[in-house]
Amino acid sequence: MEFVDYFQLIFLFFFYVLFLGRSVFLLLNGGVQVFVLGKEKKGFSRLLEILFFILFLVWTIILSLKALHVPFGFFPSFLMIEFFNNRILEMTGIILDIAGIFIFIAALLSFGKSWRVGIDKKKPDKLITHGIFSITRNPIFLFMDLYFLGTWFIYSNLFFLLCSLIVFIGIHYQIGKEEEFLYSHYGKEYEKYTAEVRRYI
Repeated sequence: MEFVDYFQLIFLFFFYVLFLGRSVFLLLNGGVQVFVLGKEKKGFSRLLEILFFILFLVWTIILSLKALHVPFGFFPSFLMIEFFNNRILEMTGIILDIAGIFIFIAALLSFGKSWRVGIDKKKPDKLITHGIFSITRNPIFLFMDLYFLGTWFIYSNLFFLLCSLIVFIGIHYQIGKEEEFLYSHYGKEYEKYTAEVRRYI
């Protein structure tokens, strides 16, 4: 195993500790149901949120096996062939991942008890515009874009490239659906916010 392999495993572990730790904390200290993926939704929007969750689980497994250099034969071999092996691009990927996790942490702190995974139409909280949300309207999604792109720079194979492209497109679509809800729920308050802060950065 090389440095980038250890980095990927430590990074993934740290992300899940933050993600699951915050989710459990909100549940135990206020009864907040963080996971609302697919709830109160129909059709393609519901399917997209569920598929995204499954994709992230598959991504986690494949990334872990890749970092551990564990051979796996359930994927076509051409998906695992690396396009390039470049230290500068690997370091760029590490920098993108680290920048992303700091954005993620800042988002969790700014969200407070309002954090949800998915659109919570039943119990929407107040509109968050402070902290990292004064710089970007979608810090969690920005983190994910940076993380998937950074990982592809580190492990430059077709599987991680395809995952990144799917995530970029899926996130952009999901942002559009969330904005529809936010415009309808918060009205002029959200309209003013969108005029002041960009969608990504």
